[in-house]
Amino acid sequence: MSEFRAVVAREVPGDPKPKQVVAIERLTDADLPEGDVLVDVHFSCLNYKDGMALTGKNRIIRSYPMVPGVDYAGTVAESGSDRFSVGDRVILTGWGVGERYWGGYSQRQRTRSDWLVHCPDQMTTLQAMGIGTAGLTAMMCVIALEEGGLTPSSGPVLVTGAAGGVGSVAVAILAHLGFEVHAVTGRPEQETYLRSLGASGVVTRAEMTEPPKPLESETWAGAVDTVGSVMLAKVLAQTKYDGVVAACGLAGGADLPTSVMPFILRNVRLQGVDSVMAPLPVRERAWARLATDLPAGMLDAMVEVVPLERLLDIGPEIIAGQVRGRVVVDPNL
Repeated sequence: MSEFRAVVAREVPGDPKPKQVVAIERLTDADLPEGDVLVDVHFSCLNYKDGMALTGKNRIIRSYPMVPGVDYAGTVAESGSDRFSVGDRVILTGWGVGERYWGGYSQRQRTRSDWLVHCPDQMTTLQAMGIGTAGLTAMMCVIALEEGGLTPSSGPVLVTGAAGGVGSVAVAILAHLGFEVHAVTGRPEQETYLRSLGASGVVTRAEMTEPPKPLESETWAGAVDTVGSVMLAKVLAQTKYDGVVAACGLAGGADLPTSVMPFILRNVRLQGVDSVMAPLPVRERAWARLATDLPAGMLDAMVEVVPLERLLDIGPEIIAGQVRGRVVVDPNL
């Protein structure tokens, strides 16, 4: 491939400070960063971090020029690694890609083999990016609940931010595993969608953002929280004795206005979940589980495929909470 297309963010002079400009450019292999594996990218996807990168919010991009896209899947075009051969199907998520290192919004990308995992045999590269960082994080949250002792017989489980990428996958996986899942959303029009993923009930965002008491009625055996702040505090106050809450997001804020009461009086456990720097064995375990525990039909229902050009419009939408499910990016459209 002599030339290929990529979304490139550049910093240009501005008044009073530099500004970010994002455009689709034509690149060659000589423009790509160093690495021991060259990947023909089949698909990437849109995550909240990608929205921040595309819009310049919170200065998430650490250096310019930058190709955003925190994950991608494709086939190996060239390899200097013993772990991968030409033609292997691979997945990359996390490691600062799309922030510090060039990412997936490109038809071709060079990277470090240490950051790649093999795509499971039962999974297509489109499905892999339908899952993406969001789905990987959701699976790791489910594993955290299981390791905390939760089973379907423990009682109902709550998922916050349920219509988003992490939330949608978490609802689908938990329901498939037999849990009674309740979904929190601020968009009433998404109730039908959430129930189609397996949610037994829907809780309003307004209800879960009321100022929490230190302890409230024991309601949830466990929870996957993607929101943080007041909502996470509310979830903790409502978690049953010996319950587990897996926290992986801060869409509602990085603060946590709670007390020690749920922890010392109800033995509640708050487990943080990070997929960005997770070691290889953790990633491989989660991807293997995703290949079996996320029904393909449900995944298809939450995926929309878009070309690179749409990213410039959709980036602000995910920041505003207007994106449902998973947006997969096909750089070859």
